[in-house]
Amino acid sequence: MPSTTEAQNLTDRIAEHLRNQLVLGEWAPGQRLSEAALCESLEVSRSTLREAFRVLTKEGLLSHEPNKGVSVTVPSIASIIDIYRVRRMIECQALAQGYPMHPARERMRGAVKQAGTCREEGDWPGVGTANMSFHKAVVELADSERLNVMFSHLLAELRVAFGLMQDPQFLHAPYVDMNQQILALFEAGKPGEASVALNDYLVHSERLILAAYARRLAEKGIKG
Repeated sequence: MPSTTEAQNLTDRIAEHLRNQLVLGEWAPGQRLSEAALCESLEVSRSTLREAFRVLTKEGLLSHEPNKGVSVTVPSIASIIDIYRVRRMIECQALAQGYPMHPARERMRGAVKQAGTCREEGDWPGVGTANMSFHKAVVELADSERLNVMFSHLLAELRVAFGLMQDPQFLHAPYVDMNQQILALFEAGKPGEASVALNDYLVHSERLILAAYARRLAEKGIKG
């Protein structure tokens, strides 16, 4: 029998795996998750999976209804507004105070390159995933593991909201070049200007997503 510590570590790993699946856009808002299928694919017991479900439910990523099981949460308009408020506070500050030679810069570069490749291939969900990687790298400039963990949760919530959109090209296309411009400013030793550009970017992104999200909710008859 595994020790309590080993069981907790396994639960944490499974929760992180499920969270990453959400960030990658593998599941849609409202989608029910099959315990049997996940236990088989992850090779874990139902008790371990349920513990991981409880972790993500507390984070607001999953929801549980008696007799219906666990499903992916449908984010509210208020939660999206709050996510963007926090993003501006964290990302813009990290970029403004970031060291242009920080190792995270290479991850920012890699994400921009990957987004460009995905755009050329017409892989718009891939562009969205590369965009997530870019913003995670921006936060890594702050050298705070606590911020990194918190931000990964925020991105998972946001990617779930993206799942309600039917046009990923419309959603992600504007930000490939914007990320490139922000990176160029940062590498040119202008972190302050890069931070201002990022703030404008996030304001634009929030407005775009809220408008599209509200339309989608109205079409589906879901209250935000």
